[in-house]
Amino acid sequence: MALIATGNTQAEQKVIENDGFFPDIYLGHARDTMRLDGTVTSARLFEALIAAMLYTNQALSAWKKKQQHKGYPTLALVPAQTISKESTQLHRYRRAVYSYAMADLAERYRSFDSTKSGHQQAHAIEEPIDDHRRNAQWAIRDMMDSPRSTIDLI
Repeated sequence: MALIATGNTQAEQKVIENDGFFPDIYLGHARDTMRLDGTVTSARLFEALIAAMLYTNQALSAWKKKQQHKGYPTLALVPAQTISKESTQLHRYRRAVYSYAMADLAERYRSFDSTKSGHQQAHAIEEPIDDHRRNAQWAIRDMMDSPRSTIDLI
């Protein structure tokens, strides 16, 4: 019989306060949404989420300034459709943050096992890492109402 720690501790109740415009991130919600078990410690999840928030906030900084200039002090007040009684912009922001955090965590965990099976597992998760980064970029582009892909003629 195997035991899987769910990470349901006081640390999971922790809130990562954001900059006032973008929403705060809750560790417990992030863990549940990202389907992480106890192998990812709360401290590691916390750091991955902060890095993801910083990256996402930076990617959206010019867009954020435009929204604030239009008179919207928070992302929740930017006009958008609602799903489940919440702005789609909030859903997209969390998707971007969680996707970047998942990519970061997957990259870190693949480096721990240097056995043959570890290398095989690392190769197997490289595609999902790219998928997480793509999902984050799509969420950001959707927030800005930009096309998901850019095509240049060579």
